[in-house]
Amino acid sequence: MPAPIASPDLPQRPLTRALSHPRAIALGCIAVLVAGGWAYLGLLLAGQYAGNLFTALCQPLYGPAEVTAASLALAFAMWCAMALAMMLPTAGPMIMTYADLAATAAEKGEPAASPAVLTAGYVAVWLAAAFALAALQALLAGFGLLDNLLSVASPLFAGALFLVAGAYQFSALKHACVTQCQRPFPFFFAHWTADPRGVFRLGVTQGLYCLGCCWAMMLLMFAIGVMSVFWMAMLGAVMATEKVTTTTRFSRALGALFCLIGLAIIVSAVIARWPTKLA
Repeated sequence: MPAPIASPDLPQRPLTRALSHPRAIALGCIAVLVAGGWAYLGLLLAGQYAGNLFTALCQPLYGPAEVTAASLALAFAMWCAMALAMMLPTAGPMIMTYADLAATAAEKGEPAASPAVLTAGYVAVWLAAAFALAALQALLAGFGLLDNLLSVASPLFAGALFLVAGAYQFSALKHACVTQCQRPFPFFFAHWTADPRGVFRLGVTQGLYCLGCCWAMMLLMFAIGVMSVFWMAMLGAVMATEKVTTTTRFSRALGALFCLIGLAIIVSAVIARWPTKLA
């Protein structure tokens, strides 16, 4: 059977339209994250006043305690919501570029896979990253490195995270990945395919470029508070801005800023621990 030919109105279907404009999905993820955060805090408070199932669900990821399957699943769900809320808006230009190419192919009567397939490949990468981040959160909690706000308890560690994120902004890998994220058209033009499996792989590749571009900034959530919706939105806006610029100046400016913040945190922590001598 010959491959079905996509209709000219493919990008106008409701599901495709939503996936091609991922900000609506991102807003929904943020709403879910806010509700989940409040529910999580509510369960935590309930667990403090009653030794019941709430305690088993809430406590393990808040300190050096045994990590349970329930707490890890909850952390994974939280990171999934965060990853979708932060990263889908940054992928908007890339998804729209593919959607425009698919619409052009459909208008010519040529087969083209739905942008939903491309988005699925992209999302798959960040869901895998969410699992890795949830496992890292559990590891940090197991060593007592997270406080009750799910941010690192050690200022020195927080400063080190900023320094790592800042230094990565100047790396060749960062430059290569952000360049691919900023210019999706040449990538799709060179690797165009109508095979849905091939398009899914294109989405995975773009997701890996995005992960290579943004993983260090995602780690900053541990330094400023994993459950901070405000900082999540701020970092998401920074990453989206970085992907729509056409030079590396913004990336390098971010790197310098992160390094300065990291140094300030470390210096402040050292001064606070330094014994003072009163005259």
